[in-house]
Amino acid sequence: MKGAPACWLRVSRSVVVLDSIGLYNAVAGLVHDGGPFVVWIFASGVILWALVFERIWFFWRILPKLANEEHAKWKARKDHTSWCARQIRRAMISRLNVAMTAGFPLLQVLVPLSPLLGLIGTVSGMLEVFDSMALRGSADARTMASGVSHAMICTMTGLAVSISGLYPVHYFRTRSRLETELLADRFTY
Repeated sequence: MKGAPACWLRVSRSVVVLDSIGLYNAVAGLVHDGGPFVVWIFASGVILWALVFERIWFFWRILPKLANEEHAKWKARKDHTSWCARQIRRAMISRLNVAMTAGFPLLQVLVPLSPLLGLIGTVSGMLEVFDSMALRGSADARTMASGVSHAMICTMTGLAVSISGLYPVHYFRTRSRLETELLADRFTY
């Protein structure tokens, strides 16, 4: 914002700070209301999305350079038809495939892990409900509300993280398979 007055810049910075404080307060409230399992679910979501952004960076920026380097090495070879040359080609494509699928096992573990952590939080929330009922001797709605809220927040958070990670896992698996096939076609005999 070159031509903007200085007061506008201060206002826009303060809005960003207020927005980040609001986000922090929302997450802190979720953690406070949901219990300790929400922290673990949130951490798994942060790791999941860090891996997703790393894979996006890899496929858009790094993979084309690596593929071009390997293709240049393949084209520089004089022999493309012998058994040895075919094994070298297979190894080049395999190395690129391994680079494309790096981090997939962790991504594929984090997606189902989040709802399982949410389920553990749900069970602990329901145990709070039963404990409050046992202490009071009756089913008072006020004492049960915090346990049920704890349970539902854990379930919701776990499902939200898991559902948000389903498409990236499918996309990167499909993309790596497609890119491997394209590389095999590009490395001609």
